[in-house]
Amino acid sequence: IDMHTRCVISVCGAPCLGKEHGFETPKTPTCILFNEDEEFFKFGYDAKMAYTKMSNQEAKKYYLFENFKMSLYGKQLNRNLTIEATNGKSMSAMKVITETLRYLKEHALKTVNDNMAGAKLTASDFTWVLTLPAIWDASSKQFMREAATETGIVTERTVDKLVIALEPEAASLWCKKLPSDGFVTETSVKEKLEQAPGTQYIVADCGGGTIDITVHEVLDGGALKELYKASGNGLGGQLVDQKFKNFLKEIFSDDLWDEYERTYPAELQRMMYGFSIVKCADEDVEISCPFNLGELAQKRQNIEMFFKTVQGASWDEGAIKISKEKMRSFYDESLSGITKNLKEIQKEDFRISYILLVGGFASSEILRKHITKQFGKQCRMLCPFGAQEAIIKGAVMYGKRPELVASRKSAFTYGISVSERFDESKHKAEKLLSNKEGKWCLDIFKQMVKIGEDVGWDETREHMFSPIAADQTSCVFRFFRTERENPMYVDEWGLDPLGSCTVAMPDTRRGMNRNIKLEITFGSTEIKATATDIDSNSTAFVKIDFMSS
Repeated sequence: IDMHTRCVISVCGAPCLGKEHGFETPKTPTCILFNEDEEFFKFGYDAKMAYTKMSNQEAKKYYLFENFKMSLYGKQLNRNLTIEATNGKSMSAMKVITETLRYLKEHALKTVNDNMAGAKLTASDFTWVLTLPAIWDASSKQFMREAATETGIVTERTVDKLVIALEPEAASLWCKKLPSDGFVTETSVKEKLEQAPGTQYIVADCGGGTIDITVHEVLDGGALKELYKASGNGLGGQLVDQKFKNFLKEIFSDDLWDEYERTYPAELQRMMYGFSIVKCADEDVEISCPFNLGELAQKRQNIEMFFKTVQGASWDEGAIKISKEKMRSFYDESLSGITKNLKEIQKEDFRISYILLVGGFASSEILRKHITKQFGKQCRMLCPFGAQEAIIKGAVMYGKRPELVASRKSAFTYGISVSERFDESKHKAEKLLSNKEGKWCLDIFKQMVKIGEDVGWDETREHMFSPIAADQTSCVFRFFRTERENPMYVDEWGLDPLGSCTVAMPDTRRGMNRNIKLEITFGSTEIKATATDIDSNSTAFVKIDFMSS
């Protein structure tokens, strides 16, 4: 085995582990089950099926978490966050994520070692690539890295063996190398993603939970430059499934449906799996009515009567027929959200040639046709075969060569607190500090990088500072972020503290004529800073903390 092999973990789900249950999907659902003592029990389809076979009393004791990735979306995370299970009970989000990653790590290692003819590899023999939505807040990315460290995927000394890949970037890298027959085509014309430097295209990662959109430009040598800070929403394919369930509830009445969902969850799970297959086609669909749903309905009235008052559905000898128009209506909210995001990008001064659709939701013909209809006159739509796996395959490429994404847009303005000579004409009186060396203004915000600015993937920025007192023996650097471009003071509205570091300055012989070098790395998914006192070579290191506790 190649010792540089990358193990890729996606928070969208794992490689398919559900064939024994009759489910043929590229990835296992993000689903984990804990027992009443909050100990790991099952994952993926195993978790779903075990839970659905439990009695109501037993199920009340357990903790089933489904699609919990969305619990991290749109939140400023902290280490005390709890998330809610399907039965209303709560657990630590860090534990849920940690046990998920632990299971995937152990499953991957077992799979490899079972095929190693006697050799035994450990987690440290691999570089691990963790894929995350680009629209996640920096605190979510840090949350995932800490969870991965907790599982033993990496340690504090091997942190460089965990690479965080952003999902639309990974998919973009994979699709760039595909030939023309690697893409779905609605016509006889076959196309592939243009490789010429200067080519600009939108990447829309349409997953089950989130819609994750960014813009890339191809550079000389084939690397990518991010042109537009990742945007998106939480209106992915799972919303279509929920609309379908709501429609069934409308057909059969609230109380009947609630009884069915509560009493026959396994049967409902199989029905939803069937729906996930037929929903991809833009046509009338026919779904077999589950036995127990039909039985409950027949006890109340002739089952055909339930369809008399609804539009877009009919009963046909044991099957529920849903019209193409009604199927499309389940997509309305999702498509509206995607369209809004894409139109926002079109307002910018880009030269967009393509819209690249990836992710499991991109397999929907309704989605592809909608994007083509809305934007086909301005650019071409491309969707790879196996759109759901494109992220995983591209993540392996990124793990080997992270420089393939040459630069990204900074999501925030980052800076530090400094002091400068006091100027009565522009500084607040309450910020004044006087010492033997003169008058100083405290709490000035010094910008390190501006929101929307291009930052190289491995870029380090260097700044030099001097003490404000001849006998100063230490210097504190306090870090902040904001969505404002350049505020005056660090205690103004909209600024969030991110942490601090203190560097010793024990050699005071040169008084004020001393320097501290501050080096900050912005380009990766984490921000790191090192402060060095030049005279004594004393250093201090800080990894910016995006989580509040």
